[in-house]
Amino acid sequence: MDHTAVLALYDREMREGARPESSDARVERAGGVVRHVGGDGGWSGVLWSDPDAADADAVIAEQIAYFGGLGHEFEWKLYGHDRPADLGQRLTAAGFAADQEETLMVGETRDQVGDVTPPEGVRIVPVTDRAGVELMVEANEKAFGRDGSWLRDLLLARLAADSDAEQFVALVALAGDEPVSSARMELVPGTRFAGLWGGGTVEGWRGRGVYRALIAHRARIAAERGYRYLQVDALDQSRPILGRLGFAALTTTTPYVYTP
Repeated sequence: MDHTAVLALYDREMREGARPESSDARVERAGGVVRHVGGDGGWSGVLWSDPDAADADAVIAEQIAYFGGLGHEFEWKLYGHDRPADLGQRLTAAGFAADQEETLMVGETRDQVGDVTPPEGVRIVPVTDRAGVELMVEANEKAFGRDGSWLRDLLLARLAADSDAEQFVALVALAGDEPVSSARMELVPGTRFAGLWGGGTVEGWRGRGVYRALIAHRARIAAERGYRYLQVDALDQSRPILGRLGFAALTTTTPYVYTP
C-alpha cells in the first residue's frame, strides 16, 4: 500500500467529498470548511478544513457561531497532517476540549476476508430490530464501561431509515443468548472506503478471536459491495491487533468537542 496516496485518497473521498450519514443530515461546504450537520440526535462536526495561519482563528469563530446558532454541540475532527500545524492549540484556546487521540488505520479489504470464524459457541448475527439493538447496546456498555443511550438512538434511527439499508451494517456476537461483542460498519456510496466502528468485546471474551471474526465478517460484506479499503479510527488497545492483521497507521485523529 502506498500510504501517502491512500491518505490523500481518504482526504478527498471521506473528508472533502463527505456525504451525509443519514437521510435527515446534510453536508455543507463553506469556504475552506466541510461540515456535517446531523439530523435528530445525529453527529455534527467539521470534517475538513484548510485555513492558513492568518485566518484560522476567524474560521474557528465562524464555525462556533454557526453551530451555536443551531444549538448543536459539535466536533472538530482534527487529523495529524492538517494545517496550520498549531490548529489543535487554536481550537483549545477557542474553548474546545480535546478527546482521546486515535490512529487512522487502513487495510485492504481483500486481505481481511479469509476463512475466519468466531470461537466455538459464538455466533455473529445482524441487528435488524429493537431486540437486536438492545443486545448490541448491552455488549457495548459492558465492553466500554459507559452509557450506551447514544448508540441506541443511533441504531434505531438508522434502522428506521430505509435509505440507509445499503450504507449501514450493525452486528452483535452472541455466546448463547449473551451479547459478548458488537460492531458497526458505514459504507459510503461512491467511495472506496468502508468504515469500521464501535468494535468492542466484553472482558472475559477478549483474546479469543471475537474481534477478529467481526472484522472478517464486515470485510466480506464490504468486498461483496465493491469497497477496496477498510478504515478504522483505532484506540490504543485495538491498534496492535489491527497492525498484526495488516492495517497501516496513516495519521492520527483527535476529536475536539465544543459545547455551546
